[in-house]
Amino acid sequence: MVMDGHTAMPTDAQILTLTQWFSPGYPVGAYAYSHGLEWGIEAGDVRDFSTAKQWVADVLSHGTGWNDALFMSAAFEADGDALAELDEECRAFAPSRERLKEADLQGAAFCEITGELLGARLKGLSYPVAVGRAARLADLPVQLTMQMYLQAFLANLAAVAMRLVPLGQTDGQRLIRDLTPMCSEIAKKAMGATLDDLSSTAFLADIASMKHELQYSRIFRT
Repeated sequence: MVMDGHTAMPTDAQILTLTQWFSPGYPVGAYAYSHGLEWGIEAGDVRDFSTAKQWVADVLSHGTGWNDALFMSAAFEADGDALAELDEECRAFAPSRERLKEADLQGAAFCEITGELLGARLKGLSYPVAVGRAARLADLPVQLTMQMYLQAFLANLAAVAMRLVPLGQTDGQRLIRDLTPMCSEIAKKAMGATLDDLSSTAFLADIASMKHELQYSRIFRT
């Protein structure tokens, strides 16, 4: 039986709902965004399995992955004005125009479809805040929500690397396998953290997202 979003064992229905939300078929357009990785590959910073794994690990543990987990956790608890203020803070943490676009457009798409599915008002929120709020409305466990969100983010970056480095499919899946435990670790750590713990030291990835704005030939929107 579900007790609350923090301590209960997830039900099959909850797990399958989250699988739906973070599947490639859910219409948020995640496949269109490289999170600056396209520039990192163009610049030669990411050129093989080892450098791709290090890049993605840094983004997860020292950049967007960690911060998004904190914003999801906070959004799970927030209502009304507090939710609006949290969303503003999330947007302010975007290090570049393209990163803000990525959070905004995916958030808008997630709000539109998920709001319809839940029969709830879910409008105008950035992606991690929208996910945290929706998890609360759908009575989903927040820690598992964070884990699956982060793994979907990881898988999307791996897909970018498979396409552009290029990595073989086996190496791409190996990258996901190797870094999936990090998703669980980040989510667990975020459960005991607050917004005071927001930080970002994934500087190379942040700079890459800025450089990508002016990249002459590109496939991805960010």
